[in-house]
Amino acid sequence: MTEPVPPLDPAELGAYFSLIEVSSLLRHTVEQQLKDAGGLSYVQFQLLATLGDAADGSLRMTDLADGVVYSRSGLTYQVGLLERDGLVVRAPSAEDERSVTVSLTDAGRALLGRVFPGHVEVLRQLFLVPLSREDVQTLDDVLGRVKAHMRTVPPRSARPRRKQA
Repeated sequence: MTEPVPPLDPAELGAYFSLIEVSSLLRHTVEQQLKDAGGLSYVQFQLLATLGDAADGSLRMTDLADGVVYSRSGLTYQVGLLERDGLVVRAPSAEDERSVTVSLTDAGRALLGRVFPGHVEVLRQLFLVPLSREDVQTLDDVLGRVKAHMRTVPPRSARPRRKQA
């Protein structure tokens, strides 16, 4: 018999609901800005920005999926849309013949350059304005620890696939 799960106390519940609401409000505004400025979805922006941060602008599909926490099939679809628009290219990996590498194109870099200023402005105005520098550092520390803890569970793309019957 399993032990009953204790309820969340008011502070835990409040922190959780605040995180969910802040995340939802911020994501909604960011998504609208990305759509207006570059015709991008939030996930597509994440993919392009992650590639833009990579040393050579390229990542293996599995590493890209892990970085943005996205399913293999969803990532394949989104990368296909970005490739169709000339923002990325896919090629066999030089290190692993079973892997595919995604690389940011010049057009992808140019699009990031167009959407980033508005993106940063939304983040500043909606998210950072009410925070002091100390608040931002504390939030970075706290959320960094939570993220590291959550990353101890393998991301979906790294989990073993179920065998087909």
